[in-house]
Amino acid sequence: MNMCDLIVKKKRGGALEKEEIDWMIRAFTDGEIPDYQMSAMMMAVCFVGMTDEETKNLTLAMVNSGDMLDLSEVRGIKVDKHSTGGVGDKTSLVLTPLVASLGVPVAKMSGRGLGHTGGTIDKLESFTGFSTSLTTEQFIHNVNTIHIAIAGQTADLAPADKKLYALRDVTGTVDQMSLIASSIMSKKLASGADAIVLDVKTGDGAFMKDADDARELAKKMVNIGKLCGRDVTAVISDMDQPLGYAVGNVLEVREAIDTLRGHGPEDLRELALCLGSYMTVKSGKANDVEEARSLLEDSLESGKAFHVFKEFIQAQGGDPEEAEHPERLLSARFQEEVFSPEEGYVSDIHTEEIGRICLLLGGGRETKESEINLAVGIVLHKKKGDAIKKGEALAVIHADDRALLEQAKERLIRAYTFVRQKPRREPLIKEII
Repeated sequence: MNMCDLIVKKKRGGALEKEEIDWMIRAFTDGEIPDYQMSAMMMAVCFVGMTDEETKNLTLAMVNSGDMLDLSEVRGIKVDKHSTGGVGDKTSLVLTPLVASLGVPVAKMSGRGLGHTGGTIDKLESFTGFSTSLTTEQFIHNVNTIHIAIAGQTADLAPADKKLYALRDVTGTVDQMSLIASSIMSKKLASGADAIVLDVKTGDGAFMKDADDARELAKKMVNIGKLCGRDVTAVISDMDQPLGYAVGNVLEVREAIDTLRGHGPEDLRELALCLGSYMTVKSGKANDVEEARSLLEDSLESGKAFHVFKEFIQAQGGDPEEAEHPERLLSARFQEEVFSPEEGYVSDIHTEEIGRICLLLGGGRETKESEINLAVGIVLHKKKGDAIKKGEALAVIHADDRALLEQAKERLIRAYTFVRQKPRREPLIKEII
């Protein structure tokens, strides 16, 4: 085959055949197709799009470019969860032990975060000694005994996606729905799950800021799953304000622990119950979402979910006493309140800016080589719709650098918008697909 011919075919609106896509992805992964030709192909896709069949075949070609995680020795139906990401999104820390407490096998491959805050693995490494470098045998043993294991993604899992995304990132071809959907789903399919629940976020703090775009992405990913023989549900959730109140690695871990112990913020609890209900039904542990939700609520209230969380931390080398006493986790040198300059109600929070402030403090990565300061971040006191008095605390900033703390305080005040009339609260769960 000839790459130039395929570029011209796609540029003119043609649909690529499965054999053409398979060849293209294999040759690109092996270094036979240069970056400039693949860049031209990606730009052509951005202009003319891909059919559902092309999108499925691209996904499968990337899945088959490397190893697939063999979970055949894990007992039961394996259900995975993926979030498109947002500010303060610590859902997996609550959701995975909660679902595992019902006997649902949670065998999750997760990553480190680039951007505002760390990923799930970074947050878990807040616990002294915690490791996600598990052998396949350890991984499967943990899932079969305590129903949960979370490991870091290996370089051999969908390597074509990794190489292709790095190219798209520097050629302005990231924001194309078929390319986004196939990138996400290739990693999920390669991770060996039987069923997948997707948390597709929309709003100021999300990758998909427009609700229609989030819906289109959700539909594409669900459709890919169906075409590939997987049971997939997408939940579209609000990210027009941070999830919960904590933004920053250790701070989010503490909030997740509070939620597992029954004291966490309502939105985080609600999202975990919603996603968990669909995961539980897909696993066969409940007949419908109402029954599943009741089981999950019982697990939270009884402390069973928190017990599984401690078992999970210990099984992967962490100190479960730090979960029992989260005040023992890292703390930042400075903790200062930021006060409201106005009286009224909070109408808007520039959520993406809250994330950028956390990054400024050192709580995220700008490059893969960046080191995260796990202790820094922001704990909000007021969210959308809340009443506020002039001089009342809006948030507490946790910082290790005095100069960065002062910058963060100024920027945080500007991230809030106030009004005199109480605004209408937006629903957390927008749609189920």
